[in-house]
Amino acid sequence: MTQPNTRIHRLRRAAAVTAALTLAAAGALTGTAAASAQTEEGEPKLAVYVEVNSNDLANVADYTLAESGGPAVDLAMIFAANINYDGQKAYLHFNERVTQTLQDAENQIRPVQAGGTKVLLSVLGNHQGAGFANFTSFAQADAFAAQLADAVATYGLDGIDFDDEWTEYGANGTPQPNSESFGWLVTALRDRLGPDKIISLYAIGPSYTTTDFSRFDVASAIDYAWNPYYPTYDAPTVPGLDDRARIGAAAIDLANTSASTAADFARRTVADGYGVYVAYNLTATDQSAYLSGITQALKGEATQYRAAPTN
Repeated sequence: MTQPNTRIHRLRRAAAVTAALTLAAAGALTGTAAASAQTEEGEPKLAVYVEVNSNDLANVADYTLAESGGPAVDLAMIFAANINYDGQKAYLHFNERVTQTLQDAENQIRPVQAGGTKVLLSVLGNHQGAGFANFTSFAQADAFAAQLADAVATYGLDGIDFDDEWTEYGANGTPQPNSESFGWLVTALRDRLGPDKIISLYAIGPSYTTTDFSRFDVASAIDYAWNPYYPTYDAPTVPGLDDRARIGAAAIDLANTSASTAADFARRTVADGYGVYVAYNLTATDQSAYLSGITQALKGEATQYRAAPTN
């Protein structure tokens, strides 16, 4: 099955965030490049979802902070891979455009990471009944976690983002969600990825609403959770993830949320002490003026656009 039309449903919601910026995955940064890869400790992170079906992930690298030259975007999401079902088990699926993005990492991913941005693979349901919330044993969850960890290692990614939509739990005879499944999955994935990779939760669907977060070490397994509804300002509640620096309340659509609302959400993010601001739908057009209203509040700098030269 092909990936669902996410553009339509995403116009009504939001997501994302990142860990402290250090070295690009492709190699050590030196001199001014290393300095630009750092963000001030405590500054909220800007997380952006990129619909790679219609836009290149590499567009993220065109945006930098006007004074420091650091990355305007701290966390870039490849939207999206899928969790599919083969009649017996869940498996990780890449559509054609996601495959092209991953296989062309040298041009699509490494320039983004070299600028100081972390790149995550977002994973989404695909109407087949396989989801993050209906594994019936730790072994099943770990088998899928192994596929996710392999993708991170193979393509040099910085982590995984979970978006529990479009699953259609129960389809094809699959189980209904249970309270332990997502905990098994993120615990297994953390064990496989280690502490330095990022795991984020787009707080929607049974993985958010059905999971018993008291059954696992949430603070160790999940780095960030954020609001999935555009354009709203509403922090999710994830028991065990109580540090506001790891929560995102603001969620906007770059193409459908007014610039004044986007800037207001950024100011509220800082005032309320939240650590993540989520934006969706970065395109190939120059959106620096709009983003400046966000980054000025979050980081104290405007955003500048630096389009790559064309042949």
